[in-house]
Amino acid sequence: MKRFWDTAAAEPEPGGFRVLLDGKPVRLPGGTPLKVEAAALAEAIVAEWAAAGGQKGGEMSPADIPLTRLAGTAQERIAPDPGPTVEGLAKFGETDLLCYRAEDRKLAALQAAEWQPLLDWAALQHDAPLRVTTGLMPVPQDPAAIAALRRAVAALSAVELTALGVLVPGFGSLVLGLAVVQRRLEAAEAHRLAILDETFQEEFWGLDEEAAARRRRIAAEAAQAERLLILARTGRA
Repeated sequence: MKRFWDTAAAEPEPGGFRVLLDGKPVRLPGGTPLKVEAAALAEAIVAEWAAAGGQKGGEMSPADIPLTRLAGTAQERIAPDPGPTVEGLAKFGETDLLCYRAEDRKLAALQAAEWQPLLDWAALQHDAPLRVTTGLMPVPQDPAAIAALRRAVAALSAVELTALGVLVPGFGSLVLGLAVVQRRLEAAEAHRLAILDETFQEEFWGLDEEAAARRRRIAAEAAQAERLLILARTGRA
């Protein structure tokens, strides 16, 4: 897509800010003007559009405007009906990565040391104790624990759900995703915990370039989701 605008700016309006390109609002796929509540997020989105394509007539892609895409998802897809997103994310608690320990004793000990504190946090913070097993066979979780996690997810804002929707599938863990959204962990640390098995195995078998590329992609997406949260909450770009 070619850049068709010269200038990008944020315009305040009741309840938030619009992003304007040459004085016209950025519109979402459904036709609604993009609107965000936080000035810092609006300014960061403006910066994306100001840089995209370099100058009028330059080539740009959706990858140039990640915050715009995330904010648009929150506004157009999640805010009108968060229920399906809540249900989809809550189901990850039934097969949370942190509950599945290796049969290798050394790796299992590492997992217990690194992962169990987060499961303990989920139990204390959300009244959601999750069962742990060895191997890959599914372990049934207490329905009350899953219901508690669902309530925790349902209490989040549309922006927080959008970030969680990036973090949880990337990590394979609802607990790790909630820990980032609720400021228990930084995204980079949560990602390190999510890839604990892979990095452990690479010590013995060497680097898998395809797996490493996937990890870099997930890390970058998680960092962008965390940036969305910070901008939406703190007012600092």
